[in-house]
Amino acid sequence: MDPIKTLRSRTVVLAMSDVDTDQIIPARFLTTTTRSGLGASLFADWRYASDGAPKADFVLNRPEAKGCTILVAGDNFGCGSSREHAPWALTDYGFRAVVSTQIADIFRANALKNGLVPVIVDQGTHGWLMEHPGAEVTIDLESTSLTLPGGQSVQFPLEPFARYCLMNGVDELGFLLGRETEIRAYEQRRAAQASE
Repeated sequence: MDPIKTLRSRTVVLAMSDVDTDQIIPARFLTTTTRSGLGASLFADWRYASDGAPKADFVLNRPEAKGCTILVAGDNFGCGSSREHAPWALTDYGFRAVVSTQIADIFRANALKNGLVPVIVDQGTHGWLMEHPGAEVTIDLESTSLTLPGGQSVQFPLEPFARYCLMNGVDELGFLLGRETEIRAYEQRRAAQASE
């Protein structure tokens, strides 16, 4: 994972509520155990016609969506199953953050473990973002804040350990492996105490 300290991007607005993980990445694409390539199947049933042609009216297929790394979604984003492929597809596509008023708990946990920042904001901020697609916003993990183009800033919740991992580009395993020397020293001390 790449470290994330600050994200500055135009937003893509997906004006739908209760988007579940099967809509994010349909089940037929879950045959892979790697993250690479899943971005092409992100929102596949909404993005593509039955013949595989992109639907011009879907938000990700519009020219203004190109290069955006922040997705603003309706309420209750990521509900449904616990598939980790959902945040994999979002990050492989290029998103680094999802903003909503509510993000499903299991999806949120999976997002944090996979380098996708789940940003939960109040109704007023969310409403403004929904009405202003393409607005350039800044997400700062140091201050756990989202700043709108006019300079208004709102805080969002983020657990300290998840924040540390995101800012340092490590997952939970990477965090533990980075403490290998300390873990080994602890185990040696415990073994020595047990033998006394």
